[in-house]
Amino acid sequence: MSRSNGRPEPEVIMNFADGFSYSKGRMEEAFRAGGLLDKAPTKAAKDPAIATLKRDDVDLIIHEFEITRPQAEKVLVENGGDLAKTLLVLVNP
Repeated sequence: MSRSNGRPEPEVIMNFADGFSYSKGRMEEAFRAGGLLDKAPTKAAKDPAIATLKRDDVDLIIHEFEITRPQAEKVLVENGGDLAKTLLVLVNP
């Protein structure tokens, strides 16, 4: 086992051409009962109101007001998805 920065490197099963490698410990953990493969993937639930927003409206607010996507979506949802009303709220705080 070689050392890197004073720590032993994990035992690598195989290096692939794309640069990924798989260590023995992580593979064993994945296949163990209750390991990585038994856990359901976690995905944040999206607000149904955000799903109804038009992407073009959100992009316009992001680029014109230089705010993040979650902030733009929040302001649009607060104004019922109405772009004109949202723009007026953002311009006249």
